[in-house]
Amino acid sequence: MAKKVSKSDFISKGQVAFNRRAHFDYAIDETFVAGLALSGTEVKSLRLGHAQINEAYGIEKDGELYISQMYIAEYANKGYESHPEKRDRKLLLTKREIIKIINALQKKGSTLVAIKLFFDDHGRAKLEIGLGRGKKIYDKRESIKDRDWQRDKMRIKRI
Repeated sequence: MAKKVSKSDFISKGQVAFNRRAHFDYAIDETFVAGLALSGTEVKSLRLGHAQINEAYGIEKDGELYISQMYIAEYANKGYESHPEKRDRKLLLTKREIIKIINALQKKGSTLVAIKLFFDDHGRAKLEIGLGRGKKIYDKRESIKDRDWQRDKMRIKRI
């Protein structure tokens, strides 16, 4: 039997999922906010916060952009209608943004990475995506040093 869901469990606006490793693994050059083409059970599952975007990346098919490997759990009270948990979901962007991203993806080493999944003020599911390049190991070490220095600096300022 499916778990009872109350109205207070739903996320009406705000963050649903965040990819913490995006800025660590990739040097993000530019970010975009895209809408998502979702089915009804996917939206209900997102409102409960059942999504992961850690492995999600963008792909191009026939002049359109899709997000691949984004996990949205199956909705518990689905009835007869359901959705596959990991499927390619269409990104809704302007034509100018799509052309810009496709041209950038054709360069070697460029990747479209999911950064944050959230509901905007109107209650629509949005995905913040970043266009970037993969970091080398020495770049990651530099990021760790900068993060540690910022943390130490804040600690010294508090004293």
